[in-house]
Amino acid sequence: MEPQPTTAPTAAHAIETVFRLESPRVIAGVARIVRDVGLAEELAQDALVAALEQWPRDGVPGNPGAWLMATARHRAVDLIRRRETYARKLQEIGRDLSQSAPVSYDEPTDPDDIDDDLLRLVFTACHPVLSREARIALTLRLVGGLSTAEIARAHLVPEPTIAQRIVRAKRTLAKQNVAFEVPYGPDREARLGSVLDVIYLIFNEGYAATAGDDLLRPGLCEDALRLARVLSALMPKEPEVHGLTALLEFQASRTAARTDPDGEPVLLKDQNRRRWNRMLIARGIRALDRAGATASGAPGPYALQAAIAACHAHAYHYEETDWRAIATLYGLLAARAPSPVVELNRAVAVSMADGPAEALKLVDALTAEPALRDYHLLPSVRGDLLARLGRTAEARAELERAVALTRNARERQLLLSKLHSLADE
Repeated sequence: MEPQPTTAPTAAHAIETVFRLESPRVIAGVARIVRDVGLAEELAQDALVAALEQWPRDGVPGNPGAWLMATARHRAVDLIRRRETYARKLQEIGRDLSQSAPVSYDEPTDPDDIDDDLLRLVFTACHPVLSREARIALTLRLVGGLSTAEIARAHLVPEPTIAQRIVRAKRTLAKQNVAFEVPYGPDREARLGSVLDVIYLIFNEGYAATAGDDLLRPGLCEDALRLARVLSALMPKEPEVHGLTALLEFQASRTAARTDPDGEPVLLKDQNRRRWNRMLIARGIRALDRAGATASGAPGPYALQAAIAACHAHAYHYEETDWRAIATLYGLLAARAPSPVVELNRAVAVSMADGPAEALKLVDALTAEPALRDYHLLPSVRGDLLARLGRTAEARAELERAVALTRNARERQLLLSKLHSLADE
C-alpha cells in the first residue's frame, strides 16, 4: 500500500515512536557494515533526519522500521565509497554492499557464534577497554534506546556524567578499533558481567519506564528476554546467565496483569494472577534449576533475584506469598551485591513478614543515602509504611514528595490516588 501524506504533528509523533523502537536494530545493522558504533549511531540519526524531512510530505511508509534501516544502510555504503575504494572495502567486510543488492545476514558462522547484530552490539559496547560504568551507559544508549536522562535515573547519577561516559566510550572504541563481534573464550567471559547488567537494565526500563506516558515499554522487555535466552544457549555452563534468564522469564510472566484496560498500573497485591503467563513461569523455573545445577558455590545476584521472583510465581494468591523467605533472600542478595535499592526492597519484604514498624527502621536508615536522594520509590515506600502505622500526616508528606520526583505519568497517577485515599481518611 502506498504511503499517504501525513500532517506534520502526526508524522513527527510516528517518527519519534518508530525511531525509539527501531534505533537499536538500525544501529546494530549499520555497525556491522561500518564497524564503528559511534559512526553507526550518527548514520541512524541521519536516517531520522531524512524521515523528518520526507514523511510529513510523502506520508509514513508502510514499514517505517525497514525504511529507516534501508536509508541508514545506503548512507553507510555511500560513506564507505567516499572514504575508501569500493573494492578494498568489499574485501575487508566480505559482502556486496551495492545499492542494487540488499545486505545479506546469512553468512556462515562458527557453531559457537551467534548471527545476531543486537548481541554483537552488546558485546562490542561491553569491551574491556571501557570502564564498567561506560560499558553499561553506552549499551543502554545504543541497544536500549534510552535517553541520557533515563540512564542517569537508572543509575542514580547526574545526567551530565552519563553524557560524558557515552561520548568518551564511543571515542575509545573508535580509537582502539574494537571489532564488531561476539568474542570467544576468556574475552567473552571478561565481558559477561557487563552484558548481563545491561540486558537486565534494558528489561527494567521496559518493565517500569522511568519516564513517559506508559508504564510499560514491551519492545524493550522482548529484546532483553530474547538476548538473555540467546546468551543462555551460547553459554550453557554459566549459572548467572541462567539466573538472569530465569528472572526475566518470571518478570515477563506478569506483564499482562500489571496494567488495567486503560493502561493504569495494577499493584502486585491486586493483580489477577490467572493472567500471569504460566508458560513463562515454567520456563523461569527450568532456567532457575539450570542456574542451580551449574553453580559451584553460593548463588549469584541474578539467581537470588530469580529465586525471589519464583516465590511470587509459586503463590497463586497474594496472601500465600512467603514473605519471610523473600526477606531472607533479599538479605543474602544485600550481602552478595550491596545496594541501597536492594535494602529498600528488603524493607518492603520485612514489612510484610514482621510488620511496618520493623521495616520503617530499615527505610529510615536509607534516607541519608545520596544515591536515593531523588529516587521516588524511597518516599513512596516510606509513605506506605507510615500510612499502615496510622501516621497519616507524615504519610501524605512522603507521598507528595514521591509524586514530585517521579517522571512516569502512570506512576504519578497511582501515587496521587494513594494520596487522595489518605486525604479521605
